[in-house]
Amino acid sequence: MTAAGVFTSLRRHPSGALLAVQLLGVLLYPLMEETGAGRVVFNAFGVLVLALVLWVVVRSPTANWIAGLLAAPAVVFSMLGAWGGPPQWLVWAQLLESALYFYAAGGLIAYMLGDHQVTADELVAAGATFTLLAWGFAFAYSACQILAPGSFVAAVDPQAARSWMELLFLSFTTLSGVGLGDVLPIRPWARALVMLEEFAGVMYIALVVSRLIGLTIVRSERGG
Repeated sequence: MTAAGVFTSLRRHPSGALLAVQLLGVLLYPLMEETGAGRVVFNAFGVLVLALVLWVVVRSPTANWIAGLLAAPAVVFSMLGAWGGPPQWLVWAQLLESALYFYAAGGLIAYMLGDHQVTADELVAAGATFTLLAWGFAFAYSACQILAPGSFVAAVDPQAARSWMELLFLSFTTLSGVGLGDVLPIRPWARALVMLEEFAGVMYIALVVSRLIGLTIVRSERGG
């Protein structure tokens, strides 16, 4: 496929681009957290993901100005916090990013539930929605950890603050219902967030994914 063809495909399926970049981030985050230069790249990568989230929101049936109001201050607070600002700036950045990811996930869910047809783009959107929810809760965990130190413990260095990769790992295992992991919430607010994510994961599978599967089966039976 030519470069023009790839660009056209990405324009038609922005949720696919977002899903690919976020899954790539899962592989790159361990490398970016270890050094100072890596943390700079980590912040730049976060801005890229935010831009893709905004792109997805623009293509979904949601109010674009709400996403802009969430994204613009999130980027500002994130940069100020990364340059040595007070912890409160990082808290605001993470809370705003969490809200933006949830808002984008809601937009994709509305898009998938908006008709009775199952397209390839909607199937990709199902995966992108899952990652948006996982990232949204990971940002919420990160903010919780700053506001209430010691909210999470792990088998390795239990008293230390948990890294972004550890919190994202906790979010993925919780949302998927796997429950496999050594990162545990031990403070009340941390446990409350985990319970909310468990509920969100169950409802996402029950209401959205099961509906897409059912419509796919119906279409297959009619085609046969």
